[in-house]
Amino acid sequence: MTSVVLASTSVTRSGLLKAAGVDFRSQSPRTDESTLKGALLAQGSTPDQIAAELAKAKALGIDADPAEARANLWALRGRTHRLHSAVTLVQAGAVIWSTIETSSLTMRSFTPAFLETYLDANAEAALFAVGGYAVEGGGLQLFDRIEGDYFAILGLPMLGLLGQLRLRGALSE
Repeated sequence: MTSVVLASTSVTRSGLLKAAGVDFRSQSPRTDESTLKGALLAQGSTPDQIAAELAKAKALGIDADPAEARANLWALRGRTHRLHSAVTLVQAGAVIWSTIETSSLTMRSFTPAFLETYLDANAEAALFAVGGYAVEGGGLQLFDRIEGDYFAILGLPMLGLLGQLRLRGALSE
């Protein structure tokens, strides 16, 4: 069976793989996401292209401060945004498969007082989760509507990934 390495130290991503019965090990990626994201934005890359490139860089390369999280959540308040989640498989230093799942999330209008209460109660999610929220926890209260693959919203497009792992012998059929 092929060895699976998760190029992430995300507890959520590890939990998803464990729950699905995937035998894997985690490794912290040697990727400077901020620098790469800035370069991709300067090149005119779209958000889905950025998500794909970050996933590739992490796989090949085997966060925020409170004010930034607050500003981000306030900017998303009352708006719909798209969340792009990508996963890439690499074997022998070459990309062998990659996919992107896009979800649409509508954040409700909330008061400044609610935002402060949320940030106090969910500090870890606000600092380490993309967008400053974790829909599997208290961040769910920020939303009116969510459309898309739940696992992709959590950060890992599991269904496509599991299919590819089975196809490539890393999981049994």
